[in-house]
Amino acid sequence: MLGAPVDAIEPVHRDLAPIVVALVEQVGPHPDADRLRLCLVNDGSAEPRHVVCGAPNVTAGRRYPFIRVGSVLPGGLKIEKRKIRGQVSEGMLCSERELGLGQEHDGIWELNVEAAPGTPLLDVVPLADDRLVVDVTPNRPDLLGHKGVARELAASLAVPFRLPVIPDASADAPDAVRAGASAETGGVSVAIEDRDGCARFHGAVLRGVTVGPSPEWLRRRLEAVGARSINNVVDATNYVMLEHAQPTHAYDLARLRGPAVVARRARAGERIVTLDGQDRPLEPSMTIIADASGPIGIAGVMGGAASEVDSATTDLFLECAWFDPVSVRRTRRALGLSTDASYRFERGVDLWTAPEAFRRLIELVLAVAGGRVDGVPVDLWPQVTHPPRIFLRLDRVAQVLGVPLDQETVERHLVAIGATCVAKPEERRIAVDVPGWRPDLVEEIDLIEEVARMHGYGAFPPELRGFRTGTRADAPIVGVLEQVRRAMTEQGLHEVMMLPLVSPAARPGVRLLNPLSSEESELRQALLPSLRLQAERNWAALTRDIRLFEVGTVFSPSASGERPLEATHAAAIISGGREPSHWSGVAPDADLWDLKGLFEAAVRTANPDAAIHAAGDGWEARDRNEIVCGWAHPLTADAPPWAAPLFGMEVVVDAQPRPRIRFTPLPTTPASDRDVTLLVPDGTASAAIMAALAGSGVPVLESVKIVNEYRGPRVAEGTRSVTVRFRFRAPDRTLESADIERAESRLLAALERDTGVRRREQPSSEG
Repeated sequence: MLGAPVDAIEPVHRDLAPIVVALVEQVGPHPDADRLRLCLVNDGSAEPRHVVCGAPNVTAGRRYPFIRVGSVLPGGLKIEKRKIRGQVSEGMLCSERELGLGQEHDGIWELNVEAAPGTPLLDVVPLADDRLVVDVTPNRPDLLGHKGVARELAASLAVPFRLPVIPDASADAPDAVRAGASAETGGVSVAIEDRDGCARFHGAVLRGVTVGPSPEWLRRRLEAVGARSINNVVDATNYVMLEHAQPTHAYDLARLRGPAVVARRARAGERIVTLDGQDRPLEPSMTIIADASGPIGIAGVMGGAASEVDSATTDLFLECAWFDPVSVRRTRRALGLSTDASYRFERGVDLWTAPEAFRRLIELVLAVAGGRVDGVPVDLWPQVTHPPRIFLRLDRVAQVLGVPLDQETVERHLVAIGATCVAKPEERRIAVDVPGWRPDLVEEIDLIEEVARMHGYGAFPPELRGFRTGTRADAPIVGVLEQVRRAMTEQGLHEVMMLPLVSPAARPGVRLLNPLSSEESELRQALLPSLRLQAERNWAALTRDIRLFEVGTVFSPSASGERPLEATHAAAIISGGREPSHWSGVAPDADLWDLKGLFEAAVRTANPDAAIHAAGDGWEARDRNEIVCGWAHPLTADAPPWAAPLFGMEVVVDAQPRPRIRFTPLPTTPASDRDVTLLVPDGTASAAIMAALAGSGVPVLESVKIVNEYRGPRVAEGTRSVTVRFRFRAPDRTLESADIERAESRLLAALERDTGVRRREQPSSEG
C-alpha cells in the first residue's frame, strides 16, 4: 500500500536450526593419526559423544557449534555415525565455513558464550533473520538504502527511527568544510572541473589504517543482504551505500599521483583498468575521477585497479560525490558495465544529505580499520542549490481526494515524509520544501499523492462520487471499439488481451530492433495466430468449450526507415459447445454456420459498409473498393483428440463514428387521443401538414398520425378529406379535457395560418 511491495521474504540461516552449543570436556590424541584428535563432547544429552576432530584449535573446556548424527548441514551433507581411522565419531564440531557463515576453515568456530550444552545455536548467536526483497520503482531511489526504507516505515507507523550504533566507534568524524570548486585536505588537492557531471564532491584523508578482515558484526550484516565481504575498508563503503543509498569509494593514498583527486571529463585516448581487471577505453563525454597523471575511476560506475585498497594500504582517500544521473547512465551503457553504484546514481542520490553519509563513512572506517583523520574533510560545492519548494492548496487536496482534510492533518503527513511546511492560512495553502531524497516530488499533485499514502487509502470512503467530465470528446475510434466489444460480448464471447509480440515461427511480422527475447521478436500482423495459441493453452488446461475474442492493434511493414503501419482488428475463435453446458442435455458443437453468424455480427458492427462473400472453405468481407477487410474459416491447431473443431474470424475495424442508439424511458402518465378531420387542398402535401403541427409549439402534443384519407362527392372539388390522430400527454400529470381542448384549438389555428388547412365540418348523416 505504500508503493514498494515485498516480492519475497527469504529466511536467512534458518538451516542452522539443528546446530547446538557443545562443551568439549576432554581432548586426546588419535592413536592412528597424528593430525586427528579424540574429543569427548557434551551436547546436552544423557551421555557425552565421542567425536573425531581434525581442527588444530579444539580445546577442552571451550564451547563450539555441534551437529548431531542424523542432522543435515546447510550445504546438504547428512551427518552419520561412522568410523574414522578405527575410531567412532558421533557428530561433528563445525567451522564457520561448514555452517555457511564465511570462508574461514582453519579451525572450528569457538563460541564466546556461557550457554548450557545442547542450547540451539540460534538462541545464543543472533543469526536467524528474514531478508525482504523489496520491489523498488525507478522514481524512489531513496528506498535503495535501508535508511530510506526505515524512514518510510516510520512515517507510515508514526514511530521514530534511528541508525544503528557503530560498535567500537571511539570518536565522531569531523564535519567537512564547505569550499568552492577546489580545496586541499591532508596534503591532497581536490577539485571539480566537470561541474555538469559532478555537482558536489566530498573528500577526506585517513592515515594509519589497518586493512584486514572485517569484524564479525559488519561481515554478518553484509552477508545477510547478499553482499560479499572483501576487507574492512571496502566493506565500510558498501555498508554506507546499502544503508544510505549513497555510493562511496576509498583510494589507496600512496598510489595517487600528485597527490590529487579531480572530477573531470575524460580526454581523447585515455584508458583505465577497472577493479574487475578489464582495460576500458574512455570517451570525452564521460566523467571520470583522475589524479595528477590520469584516470583512477569512472565516476559513478567503478573505481580503477591502480588505486585499489589492499592489505598493504595504510593511508586512504575517501570520496563521496554526486554524479549526474544522465551522464552515469550514458557512460554505463557505452561501457556495458552495470554496478550497484551506477544503479543508484542513475536513479538519483540525495545531493543535500551527502554530508551525513560521508560522516558515517569516516566514523565506520575509523571504527573498523583504525587510523586518524589528517586535516579537515572538504565539501566541494561550486553552485549551492536548495531542494524545490512546492505550494499545496488545501482546496485542491479536497478536490482530488474527495475528502476535505484539515491543515494540521496535511502538514502532519508531509512532515512525516521529511518535508518542511510553512503554513499560509490567509491563502489556504502550504509552502512545502520537499526533502532532497525524494526527487519524484516535483508538482502539487505529487504532494497530494503523498498525503493520500500517509493518510491510508483504506481511510477514504469506497463509494463512487460525482465527478466533472472532461471537455474534450473521445476520439471516434473509442466509441466504435466500445460498440464492437459490446457486440462480441452479446455473442457469448469472452475478451482476452494479449501482448502484440509474437514469434517469427507463428507468422511473419514486423521485426523489432531490440527484442526482449527471440521468442517474441516481432510485432503481430494479425490477431488470429495469438488466439489460436490461446486455444491450445485452454486445451492444455482440459477446457473444451472456447469462445474468445480480442480487439487490438496489428502492424504491417512500411517504407524503409519509416514506422510500421498500425490498424485495429477484431478477431474471435470458437470451439466446442454451441451453448453453455446444462443438466437438461448436451448442446451440439459449434459448426461452420455458427462461425458465419458470428462473422456477420462482427462485420455489421466493425465494418458496416462491407459485404460478405463466400471464399474457399469460409467467407471474406470486402469494403466499397472491393478490398478484403475480413475473413472467417476453420483453423488448424495442435489439438488433443477430444477437442472439437476450431473456427476463427478476423475483421478490420472501420474507425468512422457510428450513430449511437438513444433510449428514452417509457411514459408514466396516460395519453389522450383525438381524431380530427381536415379539409386539405390537393396542392398541399401531407408533409407540410405534419411540419406545421410539429412547429406549433404545443408542448403536450406527443405525436401526429394520419389515419384516413377521402376523395369523393362529399368534399369540394380540388380538395380531399384527411383524418389525423393527435396524441396528447403531459410527462408530469394527467391531462384534463380543458387542457386537451386548448391544445387542439392551438394546433388547428397554427395549421390554418401556416398552410390554409382547416377543420372539415361534416353533416351528421355522413358515415
